[in-house]
Amino acid sequence: MTLTLRVLAPDQSVFDGSADEVILPSTTGQVGILTGHVSMLTALDSGVLRLREGNTWTAIALSGGFAEVEANEVTVLVNSAQLGSSIDTATAEKDYEQARQAFDSFEGKPSSPEKVKAEQALARSSARLAASRG
Repeated sequence: MTLTLRVLAPDQSVFDGSADEVILPSTTGQVGILTGHVSMLTALDSGVLRLREGNTWTAIALSGGFAEVEANEVTVLVNSAQLGSSIDTATAEKDYEQARQAFDSFEGKPSSPEKVKAEQALARSSARLAASRG
């Protein structure tokens, strides 16, 4: 028995298929989902969703959202998502370094909308980089 997984962003369906195992980046830590998992709803952080089909793992970079697990169906609704295999690692590394520098420029400064945006950009770029590496 397998799980049905749907990863949906506002502008696209990123993944719609089956998986033997799903690991979600929830706001309270990593959550592993196998068949027969209890029904649940969880908030997601920017991070990497990992899914296993047989012996093959696939990474998907996510940018915040929610996941619902119900009767062996996992529905992931996120602000943005991208398959790791479609991300150029060199570009992701460059984007990560730029986001890191922008965030570091706020070190020691009080919280501001700009600092929050820089932190979110860093989290997104970190997820994309990790997903590009598998």
